[in-house]
Formats: sequence, structure tokens, C-alpha cells
Amino acid sequence: MVKDVGEFLVELVGEAVAEVVLSLLACALLGLLALTVYVSWSFSPRATLAGAGLLSLAVAHGAWRTFRAPAKGRRRGGLAAVTTVVFTTTAATAAFLAFYATGCGCF
Repeated sequence: MVKDVGEFLVELVGEAVAEVVLSLLACALLGLLALTVYVSWSFSPRATLAGAGLLSLAVAHGAWRTFRAPAKGRRRGGLAAVTTVVFTTTAATAAFLAFYATGCGCF
């Protein structure tokens, strides 16, 4: 009984520490993204918009290639693989930020 309570407390503290670490990581990532956009915009607004457009195009193509059924007997090309990775990474980062950064008081 006492051993069970001790294991429960260790697990509870471990989860609390993990939540704090993940929330701090999410806030740091959000701050880094905001700083990157600010510095980029300060350097060249046109280049920032062009980069955002290219990133949006890559994410859209990756999503299209991810959710589209591949044709029989055809492999994905190099561009499709790269944009699929870009889409997956962007989606995972957005989900991470949406889940953890909302509780850090950054907004």
C-alpha cells in the first residue's frame, strides 16, 4: 500500500515536470518563430512574403501528396517526399504549439 502511494507520487511529479518542460519548450519555440518573422520582416518584407508563400505552397503540396492515393505502380518523386516531410513537420509543430503554448500565458 505504501509502495503504491510512493509510485503514484513519483509518477505524478514526473508528469508535472514533463508538462512544465514541454510548456517551456513550446513558449520558446513560439518566441523563436515570432523573432524569426520579426527579423525577416525588418530585413525585407518582400522576401518575407515570398518565403511565406513558398512555404505555404510546399505545405499545400505535401498535404495533397500525403492524402492523395498514389497511382498504381508509381513511386513518389523527390519533390513529393520533401514536401510531405515539410507538411508533416509543420502539422506536428502546429499541433504541439496549439496543445502546449496555449497554457504558457504567451498570448
